[in-house]
Amino acid sequence: MPITGLDLVEDILALKKERRAVILAHNYQVKEIQELADFVGDSLGLAYKAAETDAEVIAFCGVHFMAETAKIVNPTKTVVLPDMNAGCSLSDSCPPEKLAMFLEQNRDKNYYVIAYINCSAGVKALSDVICTSGNAVKIVQSAPKDRNILFVPDQNLGSWVMEQTGRPMELWKGNCYVHVEFTRQSIERIRGTYPAAPVVAHPECTYAVRMLADEVCSTEKMIGYCKSSPAKSFIIVTESGMLHRLRREVPGKEFIPGPTDLCACADCRYMKMNTLEKLHDCLRDLSPEIIIPEPIRARAELPLRRMLELSK
Repeated sequence: MPITGLDLVEDILALKKERRAVILAHNYQVKEIQELADFVGDSLGLAYKAAETDAEVIAFCGVHFMAETAKIVNPTKTVVLPDMNAGCSLSDSCPPEKLAMFLEQNRDKNYYVIAYINCSAGVKALSDVICTSGNAVKIVQSAPKDRNILFVPDQNLGSWVMEQTGRPMELWKGNCYVHVEFTRQSIERIRGTYPAAPVVAHPECTYAVRMLADEVCSTEKMIGYCKSSPAKSFIIVTESGMLHRLRREVPGKEFIPGPTDLCACADCRYMKMNTLEKLHDCLRDLSPEIIIPEPIRARAELPLRRMLELSK
């Protein structure tokens, strides 16, 4: 008979102690996991925590590429993911074999490859530096001036970064299926209902949506913006899990989910695959475990460490 409720939480905490584990959770995880995690954050914050931890086991509550990132910087630690099927449409849009072929076919362009962290270990291994939505502008500004830049895999984030920096880049044609479901029409409608509420959008949204936003920023920067703004209500245009963290850390303010044309339910089906039950089982069984072939892991660590160094 499966354990539920408080017994399940208590068992997870006992297993965490027994395994000398740390639980890392992305902002888009379900609220039950966020409340149990040792750290909740965006990709950059999670990368730092993964690099700094002295835990023997990392239970990563996010999607596959995030758990891979933790393994890249912790080759001797056990990294587990509650559901190995928790993938990412954005990461899937840029297979490493396809990127390798493109780079070979365009060797004359001498690309400096900047990879958004939302990509596989194989793509990271082909890159010069990694970035997140929180540090992408800084990373692009630091790129060599005499190199052509190829930005993979998110064309919307890349487009926004070009707007901020003025640096021309060639953009891989990838996107996050959740963020491109927000439309100009859906955001205009919600603005009409809440005219005093600033629109805060993630840069993975399309240009048409970003143009309507009062603030475009990473999920981590959304916290600071909403805390410092005098506004009492905000329209949040990103995955729905972010609303729980905002309500926890910015009490007394109202957070309105940005709607798509269909609903106010911008859930990432991959992020929501992780549950308390699966977290319990992966700590109990130390499975499913993230395994990366050492040549790929070692090569992927170089651009990831370069990002962490540049982001200090």
